[in-house]
Amino acid sequence: MKIISDKNNLQILHEDNHIIVVNKRVGDIVQGDKTGDKPLSEVVKEYIKDKYNKPGEVFLGVIHRLDRPTTGIVVFARTSKALSRMNEMFSNRETQKTYWAVVKNKPEQTTAKLVHYLKRNEKNNTSKAHLKEVPDSKIASLDYTVFKELQNYVALEINLHTGRHHQIRAQLAAIGSPIKGDLKYGFDRSNPDGGIHLHARKLFFIHPVSKEEITIIAPTPEETIWNAL
Repeated sequence: MKIISDKNNLQILHEDNHIIVVNKRVGDIVQGDKTGDKPLSEVVKEYIKDKYNKPGEVFLGVIHRLDRPTTGIVVFARTSKALSRMNEMFSNRETQKTYWAVVKNKPEQTTAKLVHYLKRNEKNNTSKAHLKEVPDSKIASLDYTVFKELQNYVALEINLHTGRHHQIRAQLAAIGSPIKGDLKYGFDRSNPDGGIHLHARKLFFIHPVSKEEITIIAPTPEETIWNAL
C-alpha cells in the first residue's frame, strides 16, 4: 500500500474526513500513559492541525491500541460519529485483523487454530495462556499459518478472533514459539531497537460513514529480517 505521507515520523496509510490510519513504529505509544512520553495520538493531532490550519482543539478518537514494541496499523477517528461506529465494529469483531510474526521455533503444525484462556497479571503487565479455564481468565482464539522459513526464524501470518491483552505474544509463547525480541515472553535476547517482530499487517473493515469496504496493508519496518519477507 502506498504511504500517503511520511512527515514528522508519521506514516499515513489512509486519510479521509472521518478516519486516519497510521503505520505505527517501534516505541510509539498510541495513547498517553504513566511514562509521560508523547503519544501517537498527539502527533496525529498536530499533523491534522498543521495540514488543515485548524484553530483550537483537534478532535481525535482512539479506537484501538497496539503494544509499544509492536508495529503496524492503528486507526484513529476524526469525528465522534466515526468513533462510536468504529468502536462498535471493533467490539463486535466486525473487522478482520491480520498480523505477521517472526518466531524462533517452528510450530509443530504448519497451520492451526490456537485456543487458550488468558489470565492477565497487572503487576508485571503480562498475560499467561492456560489450556483450561482458570479464575479471572478470558478465552483467546487465533489461527496462524507458517508462510516463510528463514535461516534461523519462521514467519507466521495470524488472524485474530479475539482481542485480549498481549494475546498473540502469550499464545505463541505457550506453544514454544516466542516472537523474536520478546524478552517478556521467553525470547532469549532483545532486538537492537527494543521492538519485537510483531506487525499489524492488514485490516479490513466497512467505512463507518461511506460504508465502502476498506482494506489497509501496512509496509513492514525497514529491517533485514522483515525485508526478507
